[in-house]
Amino acid sequence: MTSNDNPTAGVIIIGNEILSGKTQDTNLQFIGNRLAELGVHLQRAVVIPDIEATIVSTVNDYRARYDYVFTTGGIGPTHDDITSACVAKAFNVALLEDPEAVRRLQRNYKRGELSEARLKMAQVPTGAILIDNPISQAPGFRMDNVFVLAGIPAVARAMFDHVALQIEGGPPIVAASVDGYLAESAIASQLSDIDERFPNVDIGCYPFFRNRRFGANVVARGTDTKAVNQVIDEVFAVMVELGGEPERRD
Repeated sequence: MTSNDNPTAGVIIIGNEILSGKTQDTNLQFIGNRLAELGVHLQRAVVIPDIEATIVSTVNDYRARYDYVFTTGGIGPTHDDITSACVAKAFNVALLEDPEAVRRLQRNYKRGELSEARLKMAQVPTGAILIDNPISQAPGFRMDNVFVLAGIPAVARAMFDHVALQIEGGPPIVAASVDGYLAESAIASQLSDIDERFPNVDIGCYPFFRNRRFGANVVARGTDTKAVNQVIDEVFAVMVELGGEPERRD
């Protein structure tokens, strides 16, 4: 799909239940980790409501910006599951009942159980490629560089495992980290120096409070394993020198 050595991705998490706090999203962490393994740089993620105009505009924005776009949620059987129709509108194509999707649903339900509501899960945009769902058979789908996944974490993960084979990534992105009982400000200047000397490694510093003590977690990410480990080694040495009792978290 892309000849870019550093392909990018965006994730769109769809659902009022996520925004309300009633449901905790876990799909983003999984997708982000898997993309890193595949060598795809996750550039942005957003949580949006079940509102047609918002979904359509966000899908169109993301598919123009990134090599790969993943949506989660909104492809179930209820009235507020509108993602499929919105993606069809974003691509300016009709929504249709896919015969193969119907056959997959028929394998999952007994005779007479495949209601009109459940048949809604067989509706996909014209030209869509189905994404396997080995758990409940109701498929996701792909439109160009947009991959539409279920919101249920177990199903989303199974679907992603299927589409991973279709992703042309770059070198895998590796990460290493170190914790130390130091304030961020105590190592700020040293981190700036290390950051300047390793321009191809992303270095982040995140405060924590553990065992009634404040500390800093430094994370290094990049495609050069040697450089990533060298960064963490240098940060570790700085923390030792400052009495921060560092511990690697690879």
